[in-house]
Amino acid sequence: MDLEKLASRLIPGEFPPLETYEKRYPPRDLPANAEVTRLAPSPTGFIHLGNLFVAIANERIAHQSGGVLFLRIEDTDLKRKVDGAVEAVISALEYFDISFDEGAEIGGDETYAPWYQRQRAEIYRAYARALIKKGRAYPCFCTEEELAALREEQTANKAITGYYGKYAKCRSLSEEEIYAALDAGKPYVIRLRSMGDASHKFTFHDEIKGDVTVTENDQDVVILKSDGIPTYHFAHAVDDHLMRTTLVIRGEEWLASLPIHLELFDVLGFRRPKYGHNCSLMKMDGASKRKLSKRKDPELSLSYYRQEGYHPHAVKVYMLTLLNSDFEEWHRKFPEKPLEEFPFHIRKMSKSGALFDLDKLNDISKTELSALTAEEMLAFLRAWAFAYGSEPQRAYFADEAYLLKVLSLCMGIGGKKRRKDFVTAKQALSMIGYFFGERVQEDAYRVDNATRDAVLQAFLQTYDASDDAQVWFSKVKEVAASLGFAAEMRDYKADPAAYKGSVSDVAEVLRIAVTGRANTPDLWSIMQIMGEEKARARIQSCIGA
Repeated sequence: MDLEKLASRLIPGEFPPLETYEKRYPPRDLPANAEVTRLAPSPTGFIHLGNLFVAIANERIAHQSGGVLFLRIEDTDLKRKVDGAVEAVISALEYFDISFDEGAEIGGDETYAPWYQRQRAEIYRAYARALIKKGRAYPCFCTEEELAALREEQTANKAITGYYGKYAKCRSLSEEEIYAALDAGKPYVIRLRSMGDASHKFTFHDEIKGDVTVTENDQDVVILKSDGIPTYHFAHAVDDHLMRTTLVIRGEEWLASLPIHLELFDVLGFRRPKYGHNCSLMKMDGASKRKLSKRKDPELSLSYYRQEGYHPHAVKVYMLTLLNSDFEEWHRKFPEKPLEEFPFHIRKMSKSGALFDLDKLNDISKTELSALTAEEMLAFLRAWAFAYGSEPQRAYFADEAYLLKVLSLCMGIGGKKRRKDFVTAKQALSMIGYFFGERVQEDAYRVDNATRDAVLQAFLQTYDASDDAQVWFSKVKEVAASLGFAAEMRDYKADPAAYKGSVSDVAEVLRIAVTGRANTPDLWSIMQIMGEEKARARIQSCIGA
C-alpha cells in the first residue's frame, strides 16, 4: 500500500516537516532539574477541589525547582464547552493564589503558544499524517451503530470492550476497500495501529504511587476525530512534548489510560514525561468512605468556598495538609512563614485516598482568620460582602472606624488571647450583625419573663455609659443581689439552693437583651462600642416583649 498517497488523501494539505515544529518549540532554557508542569482543564465551566489540589502540587513543584507552570485549555470537545469557562478557571485559581507563568488568557512566553488545543489543529494533523505514513495509524469507517453493536457482542462474549485485535475490522481493510469508502464519501476517524499485547504486563514508576504494574495497550484508539480535531489522548501527547512538559500530575482515574499514553509517546518518537497519579479526595459517608461527588457534595466546587466566604489562605493551608504528610507539623512550627517556603515533595503525596473533612477545614479557617489584623479582616469581609453579601451587610462598611472596633473586639485583638470565633466571611458578618441595624433574638432567655423584666429595669436604673468595666460589673452584681441571685460565684457554688441563680445568669439576661445571643465577647465592651443610646434602646425594647 502506498502510505504516502494514503496519508495525503486522508489528511490533505501542505504541512512542514516535523522538524519545523521541533525548532518552533525548542527545549526550555531552565536550570538543571527544573520541572515544567501544567494544568490542563476542559472549558466546562465547573472547576472543582480536585483541580485546586493538583494545581497547588504543580505550582509548588514547578516554582520550587525554578521551573514553569502553564495553563493549557483542552477544548477539543466543543459539546462540553461553556462560554466564560476559561475566565472562571483563571479567576478561581487566582483567588487561591495559584501563579501561572504562562498560558491561555495569561500570556507569558509566546514561544509555546497557542494554549488552546483547537488553535493547534494543524500540528496534530501533521503528526497524525506522519503516523499514517509509518503505517502506525489508519482510517476507520465504522459508524456509531456498528461500534454499539461491537460493544454488545463483546459484552455478550464477556470480552474486554474496545477496538482491538479481531474486533478492529477497519485495521485490515485493503487498499481498494479504503479508497472505495473514501470515494463514496464515508466519514472516517484516524486510529492508532497499536502494537501492544494485552497479555504482557510491565512495571512503570509513578512519581506518587511508586512502581505500578500495568498492561500493555492493545486498543486502536481514535487519535483524530472525523472533524480533524484530535482526541485528548493524542493532543496531550503532542502538546506535552512540544510545550516541553517534564511532569504530569493528574487524577488516579487516568492511570487506566497510562498504557495508551505511553505507547503514543513512543510511536511519536517523543521522550516520555514523568507521570504522577494523585489520590482521589474522599469523604466519610456514614461509616464508609466515598469520592467527593459533584451531584452530592456542594463543597466539591471551588465556587462553594468563595460563596461561603472561606479565606483562600485557609483553604490552601488545608489542601497542603492533605498534599504533604509533614506540612501540618511545619506550619504549626512556622505559622508566620509564607507557604512558599514549605519544602514540598511529590514523594510525600498520599498514595491512597485523601480524606476531606469540612470540620478540619473549619478549624484551620478559625486559626488562620484569628491571625489576621483587624484591617486585614475588614478588607477580606468587604471583598466578600460586595461580591456575595446582602445590601444591609454592605452597609456595615459605611463607618469603617466603627467596624474596626467591632472586629478588634470580636477577634480578641489587644487581649491576652485571640478569639477563634470566625470561620468564614459569611458567618463572621452574620455574627457581628447585632452591632448594626435591628436586634435579632437568636437565643432564648433561661428565666421567666417577670424575672427578665425585673433584671432589665433594675439595670437601666443604674446604667451609666461612662462607668469603666469594673464599676459596670459591680452594678450588675448589685442588681443580681437585689433580685435574689448570688452576686459572687463562690457563694452560689457553696449553696446553690439558696439563690435563684448566679450573677452569670443575670449577665446572660443583659447579653441576650443587647445582642440577641447568649454567647458573645465581653458585654461591657460591646455596649461601649454600641454607645449608650443604642444599648439602652435595645434593653428597653425587651421589657414586656
